[in-house]
Amino acid sequence: MITIHSLGGKTIRCDMDGREIVAFAGKKVDSAKISLLATPADEVEPGVISWPGEYDIDGIAIRGIGHDEGQRVSFVVDDSKTRVAFLSTPLHDWAGHELELLGDVDILCIPADDSKIAQKIIDEVDPRVLIPLPTKDEATFTDLLKSVGAQGKEIEEEYKLKGGLPQEGREIIILKPTK
Repeated sequence: MITIHSLGGKTIRCDMDGREIVAFAGKKVDSAKISLLATPADEVEPGVISWPGEYDIDGIAIRGIGHDEGQRVSFVVDDSKTRVAFLSTPLHDWAGHELELLGDVDILCIPADDSKIAQKIIDEVDPRVLIPLPTKDEATFTDLLKSVGAQGKEIEEEYKLKGGLPQEGREIIILKPTK
């Protein structure tokens, strides 16, 4: 089972069958098995991934995708059943090569920095589950929700993927930040 919580802004906590991953907290999160950082750290720390590349930790395959010549990193996490993508901020147009590295994504966690760029990426990736993250301002977030048809959608405490992904269409989840 996969459970996803918002910790506010771009920070996401994802529990993959008991293995906790925190993306974009800005520093290592002690309670998490894996901390994913958007900017490369100078020193290697156990349980922290901050560089582009491919990693395998406790049965979870992680791909770090570098942007701006490796100054920022987005991630795809795969437990062999579900692929979850965490895109770093600021959002930019993804080139063909970056989209290839991203691959097929089941759950996309995308920052609402620019609603037009976000919509373009969402259309190209076509995830089964979309989790927009309020990272810039309320107007940009509302714009993104309008463009994906989720304006007025109920805010949820968490997202749980128990069985399978939606077979048709796209499920859009708006998460309430928790501590």
